[in-house]
Amino acid sequence: MSPVDVAREEAAERAARELVSDGYQREPFIDMIVRHVRQFLGDLADSLGGDGDTVPLSAIGLVLILAALAGLLVWSSRRATRARAAAAPEGIFGERVLTAAEHRAAAERHAADGRYAEAVRERLRAIARDLEERAVLDPGPGRTAAELAEEAGRALPAFATGLRSAARVFDDVTYGQLPGTAEGYAGLRDLDERIGKARPAAMASASGSLEPPR
Repeated sequence: MSPVDVAREEAAERAARELVSDGYQREPFIDMIVRHVRQFLGDLADSLGGDGDTVPLSAIGLVLILAALAGLLVWSSRRATRARAAAAPEGIFGERVLTAAEHRAAAERHAADGRYAEAVRERLRAIARDLEERAVLDPGPGRTAAELAEEAGRALPAFATGLRSAARVFDDVTYGQLPGTAEGYAGLRDLDERIGKARPAAMASASGSLEPPR
C-alpha cells in the first residue's frame, strides 16, 4: 500500500470519528458539506504534490458536481419544509387573541428593531384579523397561512395573488427557518394597507366580497 493510500485511510478514519462527536452533530448540514468539500480539495492537492492553485480539471469538475448536489439538497429541504408547513395543524394566530390594530402595532415594532421574521408573522395576522373583524371571513382560530390565502382569495379575487405570496413568506420565516427581510415585510405591509382600503362592492352583503380601491 502506498503512503498516499495510507494517508487517505487515516484521513477517512479521522473524519468518521469527528462526525459522531457532539460538536459536529450540532453543525448545520450545509456547513458540514462545505467544510468537507474544502477538506477534500486540500487533501487532493496534497496527494498530488501541489497546492490549491494547481488542482487538475478533473478535481474542479468533481467540485462542481458536489456543489450541484449541495444545491439540490437545499432545494429539497426547503420544498419538504413548505410541504410540512402546509400540513401543519398550528394556526397563524397561536394562542394570543389580539385585534388587527394590535397586530399591526407589534409588526411595526419588530420591523423597527430589524426583526423582520416576527414582523412578517404579525402583519399576516393583522390581515387575517382585519378580514374577520369586517366579516369578510368567518373567525378561524386554527386557520393556517395557506388556508387564509385560499379563503380570502375567493372573497377578494383582486388580492388572491398577493395573499398567496404573503402566505409563502409567512411559511418561509415560520417553518422554513429562512430569515425575514425588509422587502418581504414591506410587501405584506403594502398588501395589508391595500386590503384595508378596499370598498364593499355592489351587493357585498349578498356576495361577501370586496373590491379594491380605484
